Amino acid sequence: MAAPQVIVETHLAGGLPGFTLVGLPETAVREARDRVKGALANCGYDFPNGRVVVNLAPADLLKEGGRFDLAIAISILRATGQLVEPPTQAERWEFLGELSLAGELRQIRGGLCAALQLDPEQRLIVPLANQRDSHLAGERLVPMAHLKDVIRWLTRPDERRLLEVPVGHGRQGAQQSGSNLQPTGSAQPVIGQHQAKRALALAAGGGHHLLMVGPPGTGKSLLARTLPDLLPQLDPRTELEVAAIYSVAGQQRPDKPQPPFRDPHHSISAAAMVGGGRQPTPGEISLAHGGALFLDELPHFKPGVLDSLREPLETGTISIARANWRVQFPARFQLLAAMNPCPAGLVCNDQGCRCRPDQVQRYQARVSGPLLDRIDLHVSVPEVPRALLLNPEIGETHQAFARPDVERVRQKQHDRQGVMNCALAGERLQQACRLGNAEESLLTRAAEHYQLSARGFHRIMRVARTIADLEYADEVNGEHLAESLSYRTLNWSGFGGRGSSTPMR
Repeated sequence: MAAPQVIVETHLAGGLPGFTLVGLPETAVREARDRVKGALANCGYDFPNGRVVVNLAPADLLKEGGRFDLAIAISILRATGQLVEPPTQAERWEFLGELSLAGELRQIRGGLCAALQLDPEQRLIVPLANQRDSHLAGERLVPMAHLKDVIRWLTRPDERRLLEVPVGHGRQGAQQSGSNLQPTGSAQPVIGQHQAKRALALAAGGGHHLLMVGPPGTGKSLLARTLPDLLPQLDPRTELEVAAIYSVAGQQRPDKPQPPFRDPHHSISAAAMVGGGRQPTPGEISLAHGGALFLDELPHFKPGVLDSLREPLETGTISIARANWRVQFPARFQLLAAMNPCPAGLVCNDQGCRCRPDQVQRYQARVSGPLLDRIDLHVSVPEVPRALLLNPEIGETHQAFARPDVERVRQKQHDRQGVMNCALAGERLQQACRLGNAEESLLTRAAEHYQLSARGFHRIMRVARTIADLEYADEVNGEHLAESLSYRTLNWSGFGGRGSSTPMR
């Protein structure tokens, strides 16, 4: 994402025909020789007959991909005198693009990241397929469709207005084109499950992490997938960060500034989750930056993959170090998870479950305690009564929590403390909650009774602050703390009568 600058130099050494490409190129870069040669020939330009040496500086930076084709072609044309730019041209140009044998420019990765690193007097020519980034990069990005268009743009400034491509993927256009596809903005399609809906509202309002535990078919996955409908659109800064991540990954992103929602399969590897590979590529946690990462069937993920989420959940970034490179990607995401309480996934009671207690314990132990400690809200999602399935309107007596409520709660948080409640810490957390003596006594006794860690202690205060904001309350009272405690004291052994929780007095 840092997009280091690479300078392309061409030297015509004469002698026998040959093409030498130096500067630590990988296979795709070395193959640029044939692509550039074919593109120049099919566009009516001559390729040098003698020996050609092309250097990609700095020499110790590994070069990969086909994005250097356009710069190599322009450098060769300048060295041979076939491209002479007007001496009065004030702009400084940079070039990114893969060439076809016919001279067409094909889409490349990282175009937006490169544009964001330009100086004010620099401009970047990219393939037309990368024009969706133009509304974020501004006038610094110039999309072109063909090598001939690039040459005309450089040599004939008076004809540039004829070559300009109208940008059809700008923010305003995207919002207008998608106006008839706006989501409902609530979790109302889920039947019943008022406690889980309440927890989802708190997660959306305060940016908290959420874990739902219950038998299959109770609406856990459906509830999680309604979260993007509740979240407000990204602010310009976060939208730019998300666009840069997707540009590096070479993936398409939604046109409208909607928070991303990632839903990887439980067979995902650790490298695909956190990022990495032969070349540094963002993983799922970075692709979920600014949005939500949903892990369905949580215990079926490899324990090493789940434990790799612990540091990003705290820091909001992921640092990956390998022998040849070191990179850091943003990863401030909201974790949503769903799981069954036992391997059988049945009713999970003594009559309907075929799992032995040791099987249940091993199954639940696949999710480590430190990871659970970093999840703010643990909520049970029980079976929906059969009568409610036949008549859904019977149980829908609660008012639905919608996107305007989330926007109100989040705006109140930013006005009060400048950050969301999930990011509160230290003195700022104490000032936001301002607990009285009774509330402090309740929280202290709860921490001792349930053996809460310091992290869990603070997360209870953050959730209580969100509950107070949701209830239009300026102060956090005992009821808010009691509800917040209920989301941290889920009885893992008590599903369906397997055990009982110990109440606190």
